Amino acid sequence: MAACGPSSPSVGAGGASTSEAPSDTSSGGAGGSNTSTPVEPDASSDGSTGDPPILFLVEPDGGGVSYECDFLLQDCPAGTKCNIWSNDGGSAWNATKCVPIAPDPDEVGEPCTVEGSGTSGLDTCVLGAVCWDVDPETLEGVCVAYCQGDASNPYCADPETTCEGRDILLCLPVCCPLEQNCVEGQGCYAIHDSFSCAPDASGDLGAFGDPCEYINACDPGLVCLGASWLPCEGAVGCCTTFCFVGSSACSELDPTMECVPWFEEGAAPPGFEHTGACVVPS
Repeated sequence: MAACGPSSPSVGAGGASTSEAPSDTSSGGAGGSNTSTPVEPDASSDGSTGDPPILFLVEPDGGGVSYECDFLLQDCPAGTKCNIWSNDGGSAWNATKCVPIAPDPDEVGEPCTVEGSGTSGLDTCVLGAVCWDVDPETLEGVCVAYCQGDASNPYCADPETTCEGRDILLCLPVCCPLEQNCVEGQGCYAIHDSFSCAPDASGDLGAFGDPCEYINACDPGLVCLGASWLPCEGAVGCCTTFCFVGSSACSELDPTMECVPWFEEGAAPPGFEHTGACVVPS
């Protein structure tokens, strides 16, 4: 049986910057319940479960997005588009503005380039898309679409992507955490009610048992969960592995751990019924 298959993830509200953080693990399976609002109960943990905060790896400087235009509606004048950028020169998107559309713009899924930095807002992508996962040396990335609709019901036109984020909503590829079928430099991470490809920001850490606070702070194939689920101390969360429900892989890592289904019974999207995480069962 395939570990993952095509899914039809529910569309929920959320927002984004450069990459995202661990799921709420206070109820249900390892990933909590399959709620209508993707994975984030709040912008941060309330301290009741010991779960990591639901934030991007790089927090927006200034706390939240400053809107000059609406990337969902693309309400800028002709010849321009609404794009996300960093209004303080930082490394995280925290604002929107109208920018010129490139003369021969790159389509969604095609390579793109940016001017200055990955958060300048100036890129070569078409209207309704932004240059994502930009290499800071080459200033090259790939065009991903913004979600469409409105803040109460954002959606993606491409069924192979899912609408993810908190303040900024992007259509990211749906992936399989057990197969880790994302491009090089990215991992398949649990973002809200689905799994999406996002940049691997683990750096020198990210191995099993390493401390973490953000979902892409673990190596591909691992996930950052609250310390209450894992045999780790002195950290908000720790990295643990995804697993195939029913396997003995978790007990081989630690005899106190089991492979617990990521979704509550009956709530898993098609193909993800056997996706789990290695945790100490409650």
